Amino acid sequence: MLQVFTGNGRGKTSAALGTALRAAGARKKVAWIAFDKGGEGHYSERSIIRQRLPQIKLFITGLDRMDLKTGKFRMGVTAGDRTEGKRGLALARKILREKKFDLLVLDEINSSAALGMVKASDVLALLKRRPENLEVILTGRNAPKAFMKIANLVTDMKLVKHYFYGRVKARKGFDY
Repeated sequence: MLQVFTGNGRGKTSAALGTALRAAGARKKVAWIAFDKGGEGHYSERSIIRQRLPQIKLFITGLDRMDLKTGKFRMGVTAGDRTEGKRGLALARKILREKKFDLLVLDEINSSAALGMVKASDVLALLKRRPENLEVILTGRNAPKAFMKIANLVTDMKLVKHYFYGRVKARKGFDY
């Protein structure tokens, strides 16, 4: 199956993490490629995955966008962002060729495609080559319509209220 978690609400990566955890609990092998989520100090889930969940292999791509001191997030797309996006797609192609995994999570691939860090057409070509027995999850805001059209499941996380808009900074362990 192909699953898409998109929308402006919180919970897209969290939903994918829950599915990855469930798959790992069922002794399935999971590959997780984090697009546009470089850096190590502000994604707390990575430490517990590396320490306790060898069934989940993390592949980190993207430049570091978060300044932990200020809580500010760098906006905009650079040539370096596009280079990292291509690196993430190359990792995904390798994972598809190897056929070692039961679940592949392409975290933030939707927003990476929407922002032009990767080409949606390249992602679609990748998805068309996926093995029949490989579950794939695409996360991120602004999922291209073409992704949603071919998906078996689409969940749109709707923003109703968020404390960030009240000037609350991202909190370790809860938001990253």
